[in-house]
Amino acid sequence: MRTWVTQLRKGLVEFCVLKVLSRGESYGYQIVQSLRVLEELTVTESTVYAVLTRLGKDGCLQVRAAPSPDGPPRRYFSLTALGRRRLTEMNAYWNDLVAAIDLLGDREMGNGK
Repeated sequence: MRTWVTQLRKGLVEFCVLKVLSRGESYGYQIVQSLRVLEELTVTESTVYAVLTRLGKDGCLQVRAAPSPDGPPRRYFSLTALGRRRLTEMNAYWNDLVAAIDLLGDREMGNGK
């Protein structure tokens, strides 16, 4: 795989995890499954759990344990106020970045100022 694609994906996993959790509380395996529908992202369980651990340490996630019908207790993750703020900031930055890249492309094509 091309190095730049790998680096870009790594940077997007945190953003995507926060996006998934913005829909509501979820446990790790559900988050992994939600992200796996994005073929372009190609995430592993270990990557997602590492991001969840980091976001928890940063104060962006609240974690609670609940019984599982078929195994050990599940850890449910939800966004804290700080997590929602981080997602809002990431969303704004993403939108600005996409707009800037689009503008750059327009300029390169002779369509912009």
